[in-house]
Amino acid sequence: MTRKHSREFAMQILFTLGFESSGLKGVLEERLSEAFFERLTGVDELYGSMPDGEESAYIARLVTGVYEHGAELDGYIEKYAVGWRFGRLPRVAVAVMRVCMFEVLYMHEIPPKASMNEAVEIAKKYEPADVVAFINGIIGSFYKGEVMQ
Repeated sequence: MTRKHSREFAMQILFTLGFESSGLKGVLEERLSEAFFERLTGVDELYGSMPDGEESAYIARLVTGVYEHGAELDGYIEKYAVGWRFGRLPRVAVAVMRVCMFEVLYMHEIPPKASMNEAVEIAKKYEPADVVAFINGIIGSFYKGEVMQ
C-alpha cells in the first residue's frame, strides 16, 4: 500500500467514524483486518493489498491524531472556509482537509507540500472539480496562515 493509499484509507476511516457507533478502536480494528480487505478486494485498488505493520501504524496514528485533534482541525477549516458554515461543507472534503492539516501540524517527518498535494489528489477521486479547488484554496490558506507565519 502506498503512502497515498494509506492517507486515502485513513480518510475513509475518519469519514466512517461519523456514522459508526463502535468508536475509534472498534472501527480501526475492523478496517485494518484481513477479513475487511478480503471482502473488498477487487472493489477498488485501495483494497488490493492489506497494509503491512508500518503502514497500519501510520494509518492508526493518522486516524487517532485527527480524531483527538478534531475540534482544532475543524477550527482551522472554519477559519479558512471564508463565507461557508462548517456544517454545509461536504463530509468527504472535511475528512480530506483534516488528514492534511494533521500531517502538516503534527507529522513533521512528512513534507507539508507532499501532504497538501496528496490531499488534492485524493479529493479528485471523490469530489467534483469545484470542491477540489475549494479544498486546495483552504489548505493553501491554512499553510500560509498557520505554518508559514
